[in-house]
Amino acid sequence: MAGRGAAALAGGMGIGRFAYTPILPMMHAQAGLSPRLGAALATANYAGYLAGALAAIAVPRLVHSRWTLRLSMLVLAATLALMPLGRSGSLWIGLRLVAGIASALVFVIAVSAVLPRLHSHHVGWTFGGVGAGIALSGAVLAGGNWRTAWWLSAALTIACTIPAWHLTGSGGSATVAHGTRSRHFNALLASYTLEGIGYIIAGTFLVAAINETATGAVGNGAWIVVGLAALPSTALWAWLSRSWSRSTLLLVALLLQAVGIALPTFVHGVAAALISAALFGATFLGVANLAIAIGAELDVPHAVAVLTTGYSLGQIIGPLAVGPLLHNGYHQALLVSAGVVALAATAALLVRRQPKELT
Repeated sequence: MAGRGAAALAGGMGIGRFAYTPILPMMHAQAGLSPRLGAALATANYAGYLAGALAAIAVPRLVHSRWTLRLSMLVLAATLALMPLGRSGSLWIGLRLVAGIASALVFVIAVSAVLPRLHSHHVGWTFGGVGAGIALSGAVLAGGNWRTAWWLSAALTIACTIPAWHLTGSGGSATVAHGTRSRHFNALLASYTLEGIGYIIAGTFLVAAINETATGAVGNGAWIVVGLAALPSTALWAWLSRSWSRSTLLLVALLLQAVGIALPTFVHGVAAALISAALFGATFLGVANLAIAIGAELDVPHAVAVLTTGYSLGQIIGPLAVGPLLHNGYHQALLVSAGVVALAATAALLVRRQPKELT
């Protein structure tokens, strides 16, 4: 089950969503994509992700449907394959919108399937599937053509669909949270939403920002490092949660991520780029895993879908907020990203003050 969940997240998230990050510089250079349109494509994908998360809340049976997962992964692969067939901004926006809906459904179904059934260590490796997908997408895209890159991404998504084919979401139901638990969940939701704003700016523009002060090979290499660092990171954070509370680890992960995102704006060169990539990769999935695990412990109805909704709302805000800064390059956008993640860490302090039995 951990392997099936990891395959679903590798295709639906690591490749289906994040392959756009290393493809973005190629589309700038080869397809005439402007920075504003690049940000619009990212926003369309995140708007679709929000719609998919809301659909999971409105129609809970979608979360428990094996066929919803299968169809979502096939639709996602189709949107990736269709991206190179034209240069119309409206076509690209529409395809990324649909891809976002499919990605959200894959994420919610896969996570809902493994959380109640596996130990935290195995859940960590399931989340690591996102890192595996990122590393795969970075490896096959390095030095390639933008059209070929999209087609390879589609093929990889299909390859991940095969082992994920028989994964089914959990049929369990959540209870209603009251009092202290509800307040802690609100703080968690605020922190996770801010993380959505901050992390997605870096997740979208990190390679492009590194390429401003280094060669393209460094940027592509940094993206592979992101994936390789992400692959074992959630298992590591799960292992640390045996000795430390998840809420404390959430705070630490957010602070490390803020430092990693800001680093390339102050220190240029290969070493800084790779350290930044490693810190980002080692934390962004850990934050997701820790936040969703805390939410599940608080027994809030549809916690995974609600947290995913806040996260995806933040992802819509992020690219829009930094859009006016992109005509000066991407470094200012990374500074905004780091600042917002630091605010997420501040909100996480309230989650950290939970009673011991909730941490």
